[in-house]
Amino acid sequence: MGAATSIAAFVGWAARGPTQYAGPVQSWADFERIYGGFDARSPHLGHAVNHFFSNGGQQAYIVRVVYSGPPTASLTPAGSASLKLGGLTFTAGAADPDGAVDRAANPGVWAQDYGIAIQNLDTSAGRFRVHVVYAPPGAPSEVVVESFENLSIAAPDPQGRFIADAINKQSSFVTVAVDKDTKTPPGDTGLPSPKLKGKATDDGTVLLPSASAAAGGEFEIAVAASTAILDQIDLFNLLCVPGEIEAATIGALEKYCEGRRAFLIADSDPSVTDVSKISGPPTTGANGAIYFPWVIAPDPANENQPRSFPPSGFVAGVYAQTDETRGVWKPPAGTGAILRGASGVSVPLTDGETGILGAKAINTIRSFPSQPILVWGARTTQGSDALASEWKYIPVRRTALFIEESLYRGLKWVVFEPNGEPLWSQIRLNVGAFMQTLFQQGAFQGQTASQAYAVKCDNETTTQTDIDQGVVNIVVGFAPLKPGEFVLIRVQEKAGKP
Repeated sequence: MGAATSIAAFVGWAARGPTQYAGPVQSWADFERIYGGFDARSPHLGHAVNHFFSNGGQQAYIVRVVYSGPPTASLTPAGSASLKLGGLTFTAGAADPDGAVDRAANPGVWAQDYGIAIQNLDTSAGRFRVHVVYAPPGAPSEVVVESFENLSIAAPDPQGRFIADAINKQSSFVTVAVDKDTKTPPGDTGLPSPKLKGKATDDGTVLLPSASAAAGGEFEIAVAASTAILDQIDLFNLLCVPGEIEAATIGALEKYCEGRRAFLIADSDPSVTDVSKISGPPTTGANGAIYFPWVIAPDPANENQPRSFPPSGFVAGVYAQTDETRGVWKPPAGTGAILRGASGVSVPLTDGETGILGAKAINTIRSFPSQPILVWGARTTQGSDALASEWKYIPVRRTALFIEESLYRGLKWVVFEPNGEPLWSQIRLNVGAFMQTLFQQGAFQGQTASQAYAVKCDNETTTQTDIDQGVVNIVVGFAPLKPGEFVLIRVQEKAGKP
């Protein structure tokens, strides 16, 4: 028993990558390979993912949002690219004919930098080789990124190498269809290969557009698409939409996180630099936190020139690092919450300004003399002093989410067990052991277990009506650790004798 706490989900624009599902990545190298890495047209997502892994993140899912509606003045639907060679049609940017391939090619003009090369191996047997080649304009040479050997256009193929089966099940770049009248493969194309081109249009993918779009407009389409894909993920704990500052969007995503026992890390508006004009978070839900200001760091996509970045990617990595080294019950803030790779902040803050923002539930990113850039705040978006919420602090809320998720996953065995005292006793034993482990790790206040947590599951929590409905109720309480935001120091001096 004990669920993961820092699996991140990122939503945003990428040059390529799957759009039908959230792709798992466990390193920056994974993101580069699948989603294209840094891209000048994508100022936020790639950098945020890089910041996440650079600051301690270990596992993430990527939701590539693609605009697929009608063309507008600013948006063009993501296109596809196709190349027909003999009776073979190679397509990038569309699923295979039956739509059943998990790694089908995906939308985007990235495909115009790729091509196909075919080499015959045994003309009498109709066997051939297909290379997928990366050949961008101006490149000194082509790079073979995928190779498929001993292919055939015969279906079914006795060796199991029918071209559509082999490529469509394995390729990260293309799918292939075979014309029904094709009897022989096309001749050798050699290298350099012809480009995939023909139907490609500008990939006008977007993040989550403004909520000002009317019902049924871009906003609802994008949110529905991204949350529907997020629903396919078994477990994620942190949600980041780098650079998204629209209040309605942040509110909708925080609300979504409540249903998934996840936590939203939101970015502040980079155009606001006057602290006195910041009124508070755009939502007052408990499952989110917002950070101000944006972070200055080198831009690898522009010769490492410094520019400002949304803090969410950095902060998500700090969450992951804190969880790993100290526990989810510790605040991801303070002198240990260093933003690796950051060189400054877009708005330097004083201690007084930090206090004012903290009281409004705005967490700050601080730059101190001779110190690294630090996260300096640990409040949820429900954490303003005026609300006096029990979920004021990030570690308290995330500890509760961790316990709830862990119990939800660890107690699935109770389904169909007789609902009575023997079951309740076993539940108390299992949950108590889990909570005792957390207590021993320092997750709660209190000197003894009875002071730190309580587990109740009996005929008071589960009534006869509950039993008749097949419900068992478990009540778990704990004494959370709370950040010491303010430390008072009293200095007393002894007066000398007169």
